[in-house]
This record gives sequence, structure tokens and C-alpha cells, in this order.
Amino acid sequence: MIARIWHGMVPISKADEYLGLMRSIALPEYLATRGNRGAWCLHRTEAIRRFAGHDFTMAKYYDFDSDYLIEKEAGVRHYEVSSQDSKGPFPIE
Repeated sequence: MIARIWHGMVPISKADEYLGLMRSIALPEYLATRGNRGAWCLHRTEAIRRFAGHDFTMAKYYDFDSDYLIEKEAGVRHYEVSSQDSKGPFPIE
């Protein structure tokens, strides 16, 4: 499976309108593509301090991570997710 990631920036004054267009036009069109297994629009406007704590941009690692991870990023990003999942089951192609 391939994940395609695209990044864009929208002025806050147009964010709700753009997200509405993504939900009503773009995501359904993505899902109509043969073989597509799902589509998500990740967006962010503010931090998630209740979950991540005061320094919400710092990554959290566990003791076992060093045994497996070749690289550990110091920072993280948080997004709100709008999704329209395609209908399963998914045939193997």
C-alpha cells in the first residue's frame, strides 16, 4: 500500500470553507479512485496541551524505543482529522 501525503497552507479566515470543500468534493473524489483505501484531511490550528502537556511539541519515547528506532525525532505535530473511509473489505490487487 502507498500513502500519498500532500501539504498546503490556508489562511485562518478561509480554513472552514476550505475544509468544507475538502469534505464535500476532494475526499469523495479521492475515494472514487480504484484501489484507494481511504482519504484523510489533517488540519491544525491550535495545540493539544491537555494530552501532551505544557511542552506539547516534544516527542515522548519509551525505554524500549532505543532498541528499535534508528532515529528519534525531538518534535511532534498535532492535527485534527477529517476522514471519509472507503468501504471495505479491500481486495488484494
